[in-house]
Amino acid sequence: MTKQNSNVVRLALITASLLLVPLLAMQFSSEVVWTVSDFVFAGTLIFGTGLLYQLAVRMTPDSTYRVAVGLSLATTFVLIWINGAVGIIGDSDVNMLYLLVPMVGIAGALIAQFRPLGMARALFAAAFTQALIPVIALLVREPDFSPGVVGVFVLNAVFVALFVGSGLLFQRAARQQSSSVEDPQFQK
Repeated sequence: MTKQNSNVVRLALITASLLLVPLLAMQFSSEVVWTVSDFVFAGTLIFGTGLLYQLAVRMTPDSTYRVAVGLSLATTFVLIWINGAVGIIGDSDVNMLYLLVPMVGIAGALIAQFRPLGMARALFAAAFTQALIPVIALLVREPDFSPGVVGVFVLNAVFVALFVGSGLLFQRAARQQSSSVEDPQFQK
């Protein structure tokens, strides 16, 4: 078995192990109630995030780029997980707007062809999109801000900061990449 195949198998085993937690909890508590679609959603999200990270790690040996990818994927994972579980803006269908954040990031990454400077711009655009969503929610209608308006804006600010942090790491990776190309020792 190749190393790449063993990584995928390992990721599948980790995903299955994590899904055992709610399955076992359902046996002992009536407070944990997952449907088959919940398990499919969680498994796809966990496995997909891990697979994307493995692909990014395979693309580059640059540790700054890898950390940037890891931070952006982890932030996106948590955003989708929280929004899918309880919703950031209460039970409102306005929460569907949060799907725009990863869509902007994915579109930006594809346009940038995964180059670090373009990835930085994609993450800054995702951060901007994240910041706009609660503002749009307030303008469109008065949503159920169950944690309170301040709570929603604070939570959004945390996500914005994480996306901006990832963007800054991508910028750093771009600078490191350009300085290594300009370094005469690398031009032999």
